[in-house]
Amino acid sequence: MQMQGYVFDESELFRSISRSGARALLIGRRALVALGLPVLTGDYDFWLHIDDMVAFNEALAPLELYPSCTVAAARTRGRYVLENDERVDVFVARAVNTIDGVRVVFDDVWARRRSVEVTPGVATCMPCIDDLIATKRFAARARDIEDIRLLELLREEDGE
Repeated sequence: MQMQGYVFDESELFRSISRSGARALLIGRRALVALGLPVLTGDYDFWLHIDDMVAFNEALAPLELYPSCTVAAARTRGRYVLENDERVDVFVARAVNTIDGVRVVFDDVWARRRSVEVTPGVATCMPCIDDLIATKRFAARARDIEDIRLLELLREEDGE
């Protein structure tokens, strides 16, 4: 008997999120990949409206992605993980301060969001480049600094 491994369908991940109606923004390095930047990552990062956790979780349950904690615990922590063989980091804070004290508010970022096709016929929402740069300043690790540099180059090319 031959065992079959788990096959993850990235387009179904994005399709499921889109159909859920959850206000979810793709952030992190996967957002840079969607913009065509040459970076590698092994997970997905979303900033989710705090009121949309149940819809988001239910949409990803058929993909066997399960939350690491209850909705109530996630509201307290401001983040949680959906995982199985894949990992989806989810931020649920209404606002986050960057390392230099700039307050970034989800509703403001959502209002400026852009839709990006991530696979043929499947789009996802993500922050505009300026807001994506701001999300990279939440932790400002060494790789975030490099990502900011790449995003600034892209912004110059796009004339934003």
